[in-house]
Amino acid sequence: MDVLQKAVPSMDEIQAPVADHLKAFRGYFREAMSTDVRLLDAVVRYVLRSKGKQLRPLLVLLSGQASGGVTESTYRGAALVELLHTATLVHDDVVDDSERRRGQWSIQALWKNKVGVLLGDFLLSRGLLLALDAQDYQLLHTVSDAMRRMSEGELLQLEKARRLDIDEATYFRIISDKTASLLSACTTCGALSANADPADVDRMRQFGETLGLAFQIRDDLFDFGVTDVGKPLGIDLQEKKMTLPLIHSLSGATRADKRRIMRIVRRRKKSTEDIREVSDWVNQTGGIRYARDRMFDLARQAIDCLAPLPTSHARTSLEGLVAFTVLRTR
Repeated sequence: MDVLQKAVPSMDEIQAPVADHLKAFRGYFREAMSTDVRLLDAVVRYVLRSKGKQLRPLLVLLSGQASGGVTESTYRGAALVELLHTATLVHDDVVDDSERRRGQWSIQALWKNKVGVLLGDFLLSRGLLLALDAQDYQLLHTVSDAMRRMSEGELLQLEKARRLDIDEATYFRIISDKTASLLSACTTCGALSANADPADVDRMRQFGETLGLAFQIRDDLFDFGVTDVGKPLGIDLQEKKMTLPLIHSLSGATRADKRRIMRIVRRRKKSTEDIREVSDWVNQTGGIRYARDRMFDLARQAIDCLAPLPTSHARTSLEGLVAFTVLRTR
C-alpha cells in the first residue's frame, strides 16, 4: 500500500525507534552549548527551553539507525546540525527584526540585536569545534556545504523578490538551497556516522534533499490557505516571495490577468482583500492543485530512496516522517 494512503503516524510513533537515543541526545546537546559566561549561559538556557520537535536531530538519528546503527558520531552529527539550524534562526530574527519565534519571545526581542548576533556566532563556533575536536571531517564538510547553500539560496531569493522574475526552475533552486540542503545534511550525516557504504550515503543524501523540497512546498501551500483554518495567511505574498502555486498559475495566465495579479504582488502593503484575491485566483487557475501534485510526487520519490535499505523500524519511521511532512495541517 502507498505509504501516503495510510494513517499518518504521530510524532511519538515516528520517534519510537530512537526514543532513547533522542533522550540521550538532549543531554549531549546541552553539554555542547555549555559556557561559563553568565549572560551567554542565560541566553543558551532560554534557547534550550524553547526547542520544538527537534525534527533535524531526529532525522539524523533515524538515518543513522536505518543505515547501520547509531554511534557516538551520530550524536555529534545531530548536534552539529542543530547548532547550525539554531544559529541561522537567531540570525534570521535579527535580520527580520522578529519579536516572536514559535509563539515565544525571540532572542533579539529579549536581549537585543548584538546579543543575537553574538549568540549565533557562538553556536556556529561550537559546532565547528565539536566536529574538529573529534576529527569528523566528513560531517563538517557536509554541514558546511549546507550552510553555503542556505546563504546562497537566501540571497537569490532576495534578488528575485526585488525583480519578481522567478520561474519554476529558479524556485526549485532556491528551495533546494534554502530548505532541502539542511535536511539533506541531516540524512547524509546520519548515514556517514553509521559507516554506510557510499551508495547508501548518496541514497540518504537524495532522500533528505527530496524530503526537503516536499517540506517547503507544504509550507508554501499553507500561505494560500491550504490548512485546517481555511484562510490564506499571505505572509509570502506580503514579502513578495514567488512560490510554486503562484508561479504555475502565472505561467499560463492571460496578459491581462498577469498584469492584474502582479500589480497586487508588487504593492508594498497588501490588504486582506488583496491576499484573498490572489489566493482565490491561484486556486481557480490550478496553481494549488499543481503544487500539491508536485509535493506528493516528491514525497513518493523520497520514499523510493529508502527501498534498498534493510527493513527496520527506523526505515518505517522515515517513511512515516515523509507522510507526516506532506499531510500535516500546520
